[in-house]
Amino acid sequence: MESQLDIFNDYLKQRDQNQQLMPGFIATKNALTDEAYKEGALSSKVKRLMGLAVGLRVGCTLCILGQTKLALEAGATKDEVLETISVATAMGGTPALAESNRVIKLLEELGKL
Repeated sequence: MESQLDIFNDYLKQRDQNQQLMPGFIATKNALTDEAYKEGALSSKVKRLMGLAVGLRVGCTLCILGQTKLALEAGATKDEVLETISVATAMGGTPALAESNRVIKLLEELGKL
């Protein structure tokens, strides 16, 4: 499997280009994201883990990688990430489990496993 960090870093470059090409649209999308993931009744960490579960369920590679990284940055532990995989699999079946290989590979690349 290719480097998950390379895949995510390529996305970040494309995201920066999109911001230059569509500044108003991307600013609006970023404001929505900032609002959704801010601290509230649920912590940002919990919200990022929820995002990871949804990303696993729909099979969105960049969502999976981004939400994993952001959950870790928000203080999620390896065990919390692994439990999120369990919930996503319980709700989404084996497709979510198959996508979780990206999470495991990313955790390895980040030195978390």
